[in-house]
Amino acid sequence: MAAVAVVAGAWACGGDANTVTAESDGTILDVIFERKSVRSYEDRAVEQEKVDILVRAAMAAPSGMDRRPWEIVVVNDRETLDMLAETGAKMVTEAPLAIIICGDTDKSSYWYLDCSAATQNLLLAAEAQGLGAVWTAAYPYEDRMGHVINALGLPANVLPLAVVPVGYPSGDNAAKDKYDASKVHTNRW
Repeated sequence: MAAVAVVAGAWACGGDANTVTAESDGTILDVIFERKSVRSYEDRAVEQEKVDILVRAAMAAPSGMDRRPWEIVVVNDRETLDMLAETGAKMVTEAPLAIIICGDTDKSSYWYLDCSAATQNLLLAAEAQGLGAVWTAAYPYEDRMGHVINALGLPANVLPLAVVPVGYPSGDNAAKDKYDASKVHTNRW
């Protein structure tokens, strides 16, 4: 079992004033804590079975009033990937695959919130399968969104939230410990 150190206050479990250790059983908590932004990829295709899992995981996200406004575009065509790289997502030039999470504005005015949850699920599913991925924002940048809309031929009611390059990680990629006890407030500020 892997141990995940979590910094906490003295009130937590009556333990040490600075550190409490939680045991993980190798499931979702390990994936969450090991998730990292990967921007460099091996020259290796991602198997269709893994792509299917990524898309299914994205669509398993919660959505307000169960509207599920997401629309997902899977791109593995090199020419289209290179066009998408012009949006500012330069790492797409190395990735064998990009998954673009879009939202149908006719289904929900808060599509970007639901699609953010879908994007996070996709990132976690990538980590769980030994893949690397990184969230590159299209929304709310008008120029990036316009470029993605044009590159993919999206209909007027569908807006791109994120271009997510996906592939097998290349180089040294390590998760960051982002926990900051000063950001935690109990009961009141």
